[in-house]
Formats: sequence, C-alpha cells, structure tokens
Amino acid sequence: MSNSYDVIVIGSGPGGYVTAIRAAQLGLKTAIVEREHLGGICLNWGCIPTKALLRSAEILHFGENAKDYGLVLEGKISADVKAVVARSRGVSARLNGGIAYLMKKNKIDVIWGEAKVTKGASASKPAEISVSKTSKQPMLPQNPVPKGVLGEGTYSAKHVILATGARPRALPGIEPDGKLIWTYFEAMVPQALPKNLLVMGSGAIGIEFASFYRTMGVDVTVVEVMANVMPVEDAEISVFARKLLEKQGMKILTEAKVTKVVKGTNSVTASIETKDGKVQEITADRMISAVGVVGNIENLGLEALGVKTDRGCVAIDGFGKTNVEGIYAIGDVAGAPMLAHKAEHEGVICVEKIAGVPNVHPLDKGKIPGCTYCNPQVASVGLTEAKAKEQGFEIRVGRYQFAANGKAIALGEDQGLVKTIFDKKTGQLLGAHMVGAEVTELIQGFVIAMNLETTEEELMHSVFPHPTLSEMMKESVLDAYGKVINA
Repeated sequence: MSNSYDVIVIGSGPGGYVTAIRAAQLGLKTAIVEREHLGGICLNWGCIPTKALLRSAEILHFGENAKDYGLVLEGKISADVKAVVARSRGVSARLNGGIAYLMKKNKIDVIWGEAKVTKGASASKPAEISVSKTSKQPMLPQNPVPKGVLGEGTYSAKHVILATGARPRALPGIEPDGKLIWTYFEAMVPQALPKNLLVMGSGAIGIEFASFYRTMGVDVTVVEVMANVMPVEDAEISVFARKLLEKQGMKILTEAKVTKVVKGTNSVTASIETKDGKVQEITADRMISAVGVVGNIENLGLEALGVKTDRGCVAIDGFGKTNVEGIYAIGDVAGAPMLAHKAEHEGVICVEKIAGVPNVHPLDKGKIPGCTYCNPQVASVGLTEAKAKEQGFEIRVGRYQFAANGKAIALGEDQGLVKTIFDKKTGQLLGAHMVGAEVTELIQGFVIAMNLETTEEELMHSVFPHPTLSEMMKESVLDAYGKVINA
C-alpha cells in the first residue's frame, strides 16, 4: 500500500471526517490520522454525549412534573446516575462505530497515531508528515482500534489539512485536577452526583452542565465574569434565560470572577470577587472549569515550518489555506466560532477549493447559528440588537412570546421568546434570537432565510403550519412591522 496521498486530514472530529469524506467523493486519494478516537471530542466527549445527558435530565423533569399533564406516576421518580452516564457513553460508542464504517465505505485510509508535519509542499514535491505511536488511550473502552488501520511511519500528500480541534482552557492557579476541579471530560462521567456544584463560566459548555446538574437535583452556582450569562447572546435573550434558570433554583453571579480556589479533602472553597470589589467564599463538592477552549496547535511541527498562528489558533484565509504551501487548517484549531457545524462546512469549502470545484465561496461566519441546549434552550444567528446598532444599522425589532402560541401552551412549554432584527431600509434580516422549548430545531429556518437573502416581505408571505412552534417565527417578523396577529 502506497504512503502517498492527495489529501491527508489530521484529526477525525466532525470537521476532519466530513472533510475526508468530501475529498474522497471528489476522487482524491485520502487518509485521515487519529490519535485517540474517531469522531473527535464532539462525538465522544462533547456535542453528542452531553445531549444524551440532557435528554435524561429532561425526562426526569417531565416525570417529576407528570401531574401537570394529568398523569400519575406510582412512587418517586429518581435518577440512577451510573445508568444515565452509561446511556450517554453508549450513544457515543454507537456513533463512533459509524465513523469507522464511513471511512471504510468511502475508501479512506485510517492512520492511527500522533502526526507531525515535517515538510510543506512545493511545486514539485508533496508535503510530508511523520506518525508516531499515540500516547492516548485508543478510542473508547468499548471500541477497540479498527482492524486494518495504518500506523507509525512517514506519509506524503499534496495537501495536509489540520483538523486537530481544541481542548479546555485552564486558568493559572485554578487548573482542573480531574477530581475536585473538573473539565467537561469529568463532568460527563460522574460516579455520583455532588450535593453542590460551582460552575466557572456560563458559555454553552458551562450553562449546559449547570442545567443538567440542577435538573438532576444538585445545588448549582454559576459564576460569570461578564454582565450576562451566555454573554455572546442578545442581551434581552440572556436576561430572559437567566430568569428561567434562576426560577429552577440555579444561583447565578455575573460580573464576578473566581480569584482563588482552596482544595479540601472532598470539596473546594472558591473566593469570588464581584465588580464592587467585595469577596465572598463559596464551598462546593465539585467545581467545573468552563472558561473556553484553546486550539490544539502544539506538537504538530508548525513552528519549524513557519506556519502563522493568531491568538492560539492557526491563521488561514477564507478557504483554510495557511501561509505555508500545502498546509491547511479547519475547525476549532483555525479559530472562532468553535462549533462542530462550522468545522464541517469549513472543511468542505477547503477541500472543494483544493479540488477545483467552481464557484466555491468563503465561509460567511455571520450566518453560522449558535445553539445552547440548556433548559430553556437558546439559539441564534446573525447580529444581536446591540451589534446591529454598533454597525450603524437603523433597525426594526420584532418579538413574540411563547405564552401566546397554542402549541407551546399545549406542550406545557409556554415560557420563551422569539426576537428578530431587520434593517429598516432594506428589510434584510440581520439577526434572529430565540429562547424556549425546541428553539435549537427552529433556528435553521432563519439561517436559510438569511442565506437566501430573504426579505421581511417574503417571510410575512410564507405560510407556516398550524399549530406549531414555528408560527412564532412569523409572528415575530410581523411584530417588527406592526402587523402581528396573535398578540
């Protein structure tokens, strides 16, 4: 078997494996290098297993509130945390095996080990990588390394695409230890539920775990240095979500930061400073550090090759190309937004450009949706109201409450808000922001509308099915133009 390829992708997360498949579809001889587990962090330790955990918490919530739906459950419903975790890991294992199948189906060689780029490409020579034995635990315990994969050695390719992802950021003096201070790795597989939990950071990762543990009965406190939880979201949506989270018993401290952590035998005591300079101490059984992630750019040979980086990520153009010939980067390692769906699309653009597919366009990061799967869910795309004003737009803003929607009331999910922002002059949809039940499934409608450059007039003349939650999307548009019906 030849060690020479058209494309070698380093990393098999959502960005990596999707890129490899698209390359193979385009007729390029393709290999993918993985050091730990097919599917990467998203499939094994992030996007997918967290949603399995949150689903279990949601079912628990419904069970505890069955009487609200006219149902009687005999005995007290409770959570078996080991079974909840086992289900989550099983979901990951199933999908992990699916990635191995897709590699085989698309005739993509899997190279097992840790890769380092040793040479860039030139007009006459391909790029080279060396693969050494991995020091990581291979894949998942229930999924052995697939048969027939390649291993240590030197490989060459005309194009090497870095898709190495990111890892949890650690703050000096508050580094996770895996026992008392957790990252999302440990938070996803607790042996038992702590009685109380401190979450540092209220981005998507932090607030999702805070929501999961609170629903499971844990006393949860969230500390956020910014003025609002989920600070990248529209401020109005953030305030709405915070009220619902606090109503569930979650304690939230904003404009506050953890300055010191003292570890006990089986607990941590954190010193928390608020904006007025006052300091309070909070003791918790466990603490989750969720202060963002950093790109995995180390030990790839980038410095020796002169590959430019920017704020801990690989610097690229609109098509994933670095400043070194034959070297590309996509996904989290190439910078924000660090989202699986961004990585996938970025990888497709990169490899289609390599293959010479006509009319390939750079990724428009302004039209990438963001979703947070806490309870209530939060989803958004485009500009916030504040950002739209900052950019000089004269805007129209529409709002519609879940409390006025028949389907939401029938579901018992009548707390939520849909907000739309339009350019007053042109009718262009600048942004859409939602909080409430199933909004992560609804946001794609606004994404499509923005991508097709749909105007407010076209949205208002689109027929939405009744009764559905999606009707609120149209009502929000109508509200922006003084035509709302059911409010």
